[in-house]
Amino acid sequence: MAKRFFLIVLDSFGVGELPDASLWHDEGSNTLGAIRSHPNFNCPELKAMGLFNIDGVGGGVPSPKASYAKMAEKSMGKDTTIGHWEIAGVISPEPLPTYPNGFPEELIKEFEQKTGRRVICNKPYSGTEVIKDYGREQVETGALIVYTSADSVFQVAAHEDVVPVEELYRDCGIAREMLAPPHNVGRVIARPFNGEYPYTRTSNRHDFSLVPPSDTMLNLLQKAGYDTISVGKIYDIFAGSGISESNRTVSNTHGMQVTKELQARDFNGLCFVNLVDFDMKYGHRNDVAGYAAAATEFDGFLSGFVKEMREDDVLLITADHGCDPATPSTDHSREYTPMLIYGQKIKSGVNLGVRPSFADISATVLDFFGVPQENTSGKSFLGEIKK
Repeated sequence: MAKRFFLIVLDSFGVGELPDASLWHDEGSNTLGAIRSHPNFNCPELKAMGLFNIDGVGGGVPSPKASYAKMAEKSMGKDTTIGHWEIAGVISPEPLPTYPNGFPEELIKEFEQKTGRRVICNKPYSGTEVIKDYGREQVETGALIVYTSADSVFQVAAHEDVVPVEELYRDCGIAREMLAPPHNVGRVIARPFNGEYPYTRTSNRHDFSLVPPSDTMLNLLQKAGYDTISVGKIYDIFAGSGISESNRTVSNTHGMQVTKELQARDFNGLCFVNLVDFDMKYGHRNDVAGYAAAATEFDGFLSGFVKEMREDDVLLITADHGCDPATPSTDHSREYTPMLIYGQKIKSGVNLGVRPSFADISATVLDFFGVPQENTSGKSFLGEIKK
């Protein structure tokens, strides 16, 4: 009989600062805490599952439908790439490089020479603000806006009428090839925009990630003959490694729609989903109201999704880092993440405590499918919750 495991990452849905948050200047960060009291937040299904029963969250229900845990990040970072790699069983003991003062001049000159276009900006910047401040110059000159953030990213923005999307992707591919150690940034991101000033970012964003340094649960599942289906930017985060089918999305709403369509389909393996709007549209823009509304939309989807789960299906909901929209910072925050796991053959109400690594998720997924962990990290908790 086919086995299906749905792993949904609510991008940046943290549940409180990690003990080492001060190393990242993230003391006091709590993404869930920032949104749960907002009038737009109405998540009865997540509450019934046990979201508020997680250690330290508060406000739980007497008999949660799911089992639950608080996940600590063992890797040295708080970005999308490192967080997802750890979920998939690869711990990063060293942080990926960041550039608080912009990229070295020699790198920028090489990029200009290889793309044939001048570079402007080259500073840490908000993605919406950078096109306000540099968009006109980009449109007038055809230069590429290069910027970064507190994360390990090399971002390239251009107006679609000035630099066609395919050319922008080509330029980002050039950057990806250039950025070798010690400048091996986690992601090169194409950030096209369009319209008239102050311009609007389009849905044609594309991430060019590093290939994980070793096999992840995706590679191991694929080698064992299981389907590995990605939804959203999962394919980009893993540079396609270990993924048998990719489904790109343009929003949380679209991602949930695609996931619902996959639920109605027969497959045998893992469906790995990333819902990026929590992070991209709301966390990074300090939009508490929007973040709370997005959580409510997901809760509505979740209520319908669990009703259609098959007898052997398992659903696991987690996050990859935090991005507290109520702090002055617009960057990711070093936080614990939630873990809810549910299915007809999964015990309800088991508190799995504080897990030492996101990688315990990978170990549990592999255990579910009977696939050896090999060199991946983490400790399975399936034995504690399987009926």
